[in-house]
Amino acid sequence: MRRKVIIIAAAAMAIAAVGVYAAYRMLYGPCLDREVTIELSADETYEQMRDKIHAAIDHDAAFDFYADRISLPSSVKPGSYTLRKGMNVIEVARLLKIGSHRTVRLTLNNARTPEALAGKIARRIDADSVTVLAALRDKKLAKELGFDSPETMFSIFLPETYEVYADIAPADLVRRMKRESDRFWADESRRTAAEREGLTPLEVMTLASIVHEETNCADEMPRIAGVYLNRLRKGMPLQADPTVKYALGDFSIKRVLLKHLQVESPYNTYINTGLPPSPIAMPDMAAIEAVLGCEHHDYYYFCARAEMDGRHNFARTLAEHNRNAAEYHRALERLNVK
Repeated sequence: MRRKVIIIAAAAMAIAAVGVYAAYRMLYGPCLDREVTIELSADETYEQMRDKIHAAIDHDAAFDFYADRISLPSSVKPGSYTLRKGMNVIEVARLLKIGSHRTVRLTLNNARTPEALAGKIARRIDADSVTVLAALRDKKLAKELGFDSPETMFSIFLPETYEVYADIAPADLVRRMKRESDRFWADESRRTAAEREGLTPLEVMTLASIVHEETNCADEMPRIAGVYLNRLRKGMPLQADPTVKYALGDFSIKRVLLKHLQVESPYNTYINTGLPPSPIAMPDMAAIEAVLGCEHHDYYYFCARAEMDGRHNFARTLAEHNRNAAEYHRALERLNVK
């Protein structure tokens, strides 16, 4: 009987030892046999993040056990993480809790509104879009950076790829973009070109945003910029359709109609003379350079061509422009574009 008890006890100890060893291996043994990069967004729940982690590593149960021990579900740091081959679950969990002073590549382009820009930024740094947008609309921050209103801060964002810390505060990112903008405009040739046209950097960016929205044909951009500058110098309203779409907040409009032109907004260049208060989009570099190197001519009008090829007919007189516009509108009618 005594021998039987000893055998059972020994077996239990052996099983316990195996269990302890297995638990030790799951906690301290490698959980990755290759390098994996995972993206954890601030917009995701912890459960969604955990599913991504489970898909990348082995020993899910051990990870969950240790994650609960260190309160990871309430303290995980969103961002981009490279999990190295040979890491164990403890190292992975600690990395996600502590975060790392890592950099990410932030590409800024093609954002029509501050809201769209905030979304692009939030997908790369450890902040949600609401927090980023709050920084873009911060009146105190705008004043600190020398702007009359938060809307005009939109002009400092240049189409470029930047290396930034993933945990950068949105307000600090805006300050960084102001420094990048100042560096861009410190270039003597750009500053001289802007002054030659009688424009400030804000006005260049605002006009470039309109040119950017008017055409995808880079070779037409300097001519279109020249048309708008001619109208500005003459005191004529710009009558730029993209500004009306921006004022309405509806970029799906294919055909700007009389009812659209009545919108009360400082961005409606049909009822206001001069440039809008701030850019109506993030212009690409081609549009910025088109304004700085605009064509000098005597065109005051342009209209999309009836061929619908994305290009435009330019006119010196209203009568000539009306003929071009009539031809274009007939093409729209044939295609039943509303």
